[in-house]
Amino acid sequence: MGHVTFQRARTEEQRTERRRQILDAAAAMLAEMPVAELSLTALSRRVCLAKANVLRYFDSREAVLLELLEAQMAECITELESAPAPDGSARERGDRLADLFAVSLAARPMLCDLMASQAAVLERNISVETAIRHKRKIRESLQALVRLVRRYLPEFGDEDASALVQTVMLTAVAAWPASRPPQALLAAYETDPSLAAMCIDFTDTVRRSGEVTAAGLLACRQ
Repeated sequence: MGHVTFQRARTEEQRTERRRQILDAAAAMLAEMPVAELSLTALSRRVCLAKANVLRYFDSREAVLLELLEAQMAECITELESAPAPDGSARERGDRLADLFAVSLAARPMLCDLMASQAAVLERNISVETAIRHKRKIRESLQALVRLVRRYLPEFGDEDASALVQTVMLTAVAAWPASRPPQALLAAYETDPSLAAMCIDFTDTVRRSGEVTAAGLLACRQ
């Protein structure tokens, strides 16, 4: 794609549209590569802007990716909220919720990759203003997930529901990169099958973490 002459967006509508174009480009690139490989230079080329012009709309590459994470999280929550809460015992409802979390996250590799990079990379090169905006958006998402947990498990108060959400999300953050080993490790597992058990299954790990946590919290309330 060739470079085009940059025309600064002058109205709020134009600025919003330009930001949307940058976010859409980043999303398209993450469908082709992991977060670690998406550079500001490559993103600038994709949207046909100089890096300095991309930075008129976002603090940094990391700020772009954090906003994309927020959008991906919102989409995931919308899907989770649309699922009917099941009947059954508290244990059965907890297991169903854990499965729903695991399957929904596994179906969104872009979101999982962004979450896995969030604390260690993406939050390290942003302005205070971006940090405040981002954390407020994430807080809203976590609050929505707490409400979802309480819909499935009305036995829980906010504290227990928050603990379940936190455990599931932290497990997903750790399990995602561990479930996607590089080529050298895949070759090692093939050479020595006894090592293959060290490569975890993301969906199963997140599901079991949610099931065990929900069951433990329910047991503590008895």
